Amino acid sequence: MTRQQTTDLLSPADNLEQAAGALLTHGICVIHNAIEFEACRQIRAALYTAANDDQHGQHNSTRFALDRNEHNQRVWNLLNRDPVFSHLAEHPSALFLVEKLLSWPALLSNISGNITEPGAAPGVLHADQIFVPEPWPKAPQGLNLLWCIDEFTEENGATEIVPRSHLLHRNPGPADASHSTVPIIAPAGSLVAFESRLWHRSGANSSASQTRAGIFAFYSTPVYRTQENWFLSLHPDVLSQASETLLTLLAYHSDDFGLVYGESPHLRGGPHFVDSNTNPS
Repeated sequence: MTRQQTTDLLSPADNLEQAAGALLTHGICVIHNAIEFEACRQIRAALYTAANDDQHGQHNSTRFALDRNEHNQRVWNLLNRDPVFSHLAEHPSALFLVEKLLSWPALLSNISGNITEPGAAPGVLHADQIFVPEPWPKAPQGLNLLWCIDEFTEENGATEIVPRSHLLHRNPGPADASHSTVPIIAPAGSLVAFESRLWHRSGANSSASQTRAGIFAFYSTPVYRTQENWFLSLHPDVLSQASETLLTLLAYHSDDFGLVYGESPHLRGGPHFVDSNTNPS
């Protein structure tokens, strides 16, 4: 692609319909000001608090393999960390794009934070559709929504993509490491949506002192298991406060995801929790 084509590809959409059109055509779209300043500030505070908790052993913390080194931190299972992340998972703009690309109902496969620190090396080039056996179907099976909680710049490790790689319908291999990548430059509060076949990676953080935080919410069609096992990992308080939409995304409130004792989950009054202190008879 030419420089102008690349610039056009990552230009912010004027509205959601235009964003959806870009997503369906180019495999990616960018929306600036998707969340307001105060909401972004609250989400950022909650994410960095969760990251600090992980570093001090209050939750499991992982330096994820795709991120290569100790200067990248993944913060897992954000739904358990703060209610702001549940609201983000069912943000109206998010659901609009999910329905346009994947139809409805869909599953929230995972929602995690990624904090790239100064000194971070580039991540491993990959596609998020690795769970789908090749050859891949022509339709994408997942959608990754990147919420830019900090400003994304080339210097601080903005996520990089290989334009049009979704049209190759396969995972990248060792020989594909030479493909040119393009950084996603966007202000804090932006939403970047890219389909699951698009090759991407975390960029190198060459800045002296800037961290770059993003939240990745990955959605998939309901024929695949979720990356996070919500049935085991979610705290009951999260589920008791969840909306009908979120329960559908978590596979608790939809006939498409299975019955409970032969009945629709709707008819049974919603999710049921097993008391871990009670032995089943």
